Amino acid sequence: MADAKYTRQTVTRVQAWVPGKLFSLRVSRDPAYVFQPGQFARLGLPAENADEAEAVPTLWRAYSMVSAPSDAELEFYSIVVPEGPFSPRLADLRPGDALYVDKTPFGFLTLDRFADGEHLWLLATGTGLSAYLSMLRDPTARQRFARVVLVHGVRTADELAYRDELQALADRDPRLSYLPIATRQALPGMPQARLTRLIADGGLEQLAGLELDPARSRIMLCGNPAMLADARMLLADRGFAPGRRGIPGNLAVENYW
Repeated sequence: MADAKYTRQTVTRVQAWVPGKLFSLRVSRDPAYVFQPGQFARLGLPAENADEAEAVPTLWRAYSMVSAPSDAELEFYSIVVPEGPFSPRLADLRPGDALYVDKTPFGFLTLDRFADGEHLWLLATGTGLSAYLSMLRDPTARQRFARVVLVHGVRTADELAYRDELQALADRDPRLSYLPIATRQALPGMPQARLTRLIADGGLEQLAGLELDPARSRIMLCGNPAMLADARMLLADRGFAPGRRGIPGNLAVENYW
């Protein structure tokens, strides 16, 4: 393992947000593992019937870090794909079990994608929330932007993982607005709508009390492909575009599916 491209870590906690569907887990962290908020790790598991003493990871999947870069452990948030080869096994892990972590962090959904702006919009559906949790657990985003708006779109309220933590953070920090939106259930003070509809009809700006201004706003999108495709078109019409040829843009997008 000394020359391996991965380390063997130990599960310390597993939490079910929606039993059989949404969960998070924490694992020990190699002190040499350094990442930026918004990046992801490659997690590995051995073959199902591998001998524990000789187990090597053969199946790998990417998961954004939920933990802050300063945390002593790594935390990940996931949906269970019932017929999938990886996530059901990941959900079945218990404290003391092994999980392998690639030594190299990956991904570019990071704040250094942007030139300075006044407002940071973090728009997510489902488990696309993961990368933003890392950003909000770290103080950098809230120090760099005058306002940060986190919008989390789900189907029903029970899928609003980390809701209490995020609301408590917003209550403590007036720079942060937390907007939980459900499509199949009315939440107090919130419309029952898709994120894309709220972008199109101005509802999102009304809820946040801010304008989606390409000169002042920076937007991150993370979630399912359909939402990303529709939101990108809507935002392009408003003047938002990813950076290119070394020129920082005002829009960053990552598929989380």
